[in-house]
Amino acid sequence: MKQYDYIFTGAGAAGLSLLIRMISTGRFSDKKILLIDKAEKNENDRTWCFWEKQAGFFEPIIYKKYEKLWFRANGFQALNDIYPYQYKLLRGIDFYNYCFQVINSHPNIEWLKEEVSSLTSDESGTFVTVGDKRIDGEYIFNSILFDKPQLNSRQFYLLQHFKGWIITTETPEFDPSAATLMDFRVPQEEGTTFVYVMPFSEKQALVEFTLFSAALIEQEQYDLGLKNYIREFLNIGDYTIQAEEFGVIPMTNYHFPKATNNIIHIGTAGGQTKPSSGYTFQFIQKQAGRIVESLIRTGSPFYEQSIAQKRFDLYDSTLLNILYNEKLQGASIFTELFQKNKMSEVLEFLDNETSLAQELRLITVLPKRVFIQAAIEQLF
Repeated sequence: MKQYDYIFTGAGAAGLSLLIRMISTGRFSDKKILLIDKAEKNENDRTWCFWEKQAGFFEPIIYKKYEKLWFRANGFQALNDIYPYQYKLLRGIDFYNYCFQVINSHPNIEWLKEEVSSLTSDESGTFVTVGDKRIDGEYIFNSILFDKPQLNSRQFYLLQHFKGWIITTETPEFDPSAATLMDFRVPQEEGTTFVYVMPFSEKQALVEFTLFSAALIEQEQYDLGLKNYIREFLNIGDYTIQAEEFGVIPMTNYHFPKATNNIIHIGTAGGQTKPSSGYTFQFIQKQAGRIVESLIRTGSPFYEQSIAQKRFDLYDSTLLNILYNEKLQGASIFTELFQKNKMSEVLEFLDNETSLAQELRLITVLPKRVFIQAAIEQLF
């Protein structure tokens, strides 16, 4: 017997974004909703960075915006005006506080602070198992990636892993009007490695050491990478670490199922992480918008996939093939892409929003033989 209309497993970006969008419509107040997550969500445990052309759904809580971005690599660096985009930073704690302030004002929504053991949707029903307890719902919105997927010969699995420090200096060291999107001037022995820098003020910034590779490195190596970068490239010797964050994002061309009967997979578990870049937040927003639109229009959360998505799947798979098999260095690929194209157009491409004509113009700057061969391997 159905206990809830909608069950959300996970109170992260995907689950909360979808739930807040549903609430904002004013159409679901008669639905019984359960949110399950064992974490308190009272810490600034992550930072989301993304670009938008206009004010987005979470615009009121954006912590910092940039209209100019640096791209840096050995032998090339440029400061780019990214109009019509703005590059935005959203802090985890601001996102959680905003969402739960809204959620707590709606008595039809319950929050169960426990761990989900399993999900089921078959002839016996659609339900969540929490410990030894079964909780039934009409639909489950799942953002939990329980296991690493089983891959075929044309699928690859890399990790984007990163450690960031928020550092404060005694003297002005940063330009708060511009962020560094990627700086590849760091050693590349462990895989595609870059640093991005998000200044909050002249005396404070988030510095993030990021890698694309098959395995994690030791925590001491992230720390050393951060220390060396701050000393050698930011030319800062005296600073205080105010906070740190660590994260791991799967980068894979595995085709995550969009749904399993009445379980709708969202976020990374629903394939919303961009395989070739790791960016997720804006793809979560797009998916959430489509689900809410479908719920309002048809009463069900299922929506049609874009035909153009197949093109972007091929581009992502091709790049993963090259990176995973070390056919080219990631640093050289991204440098060619950003050096020989307008940055705003590259951002549009990475957002899966370009036309075929734009895409052909953008990617023809890349080494043709290697990319064509990798694309053929992915197609056949």
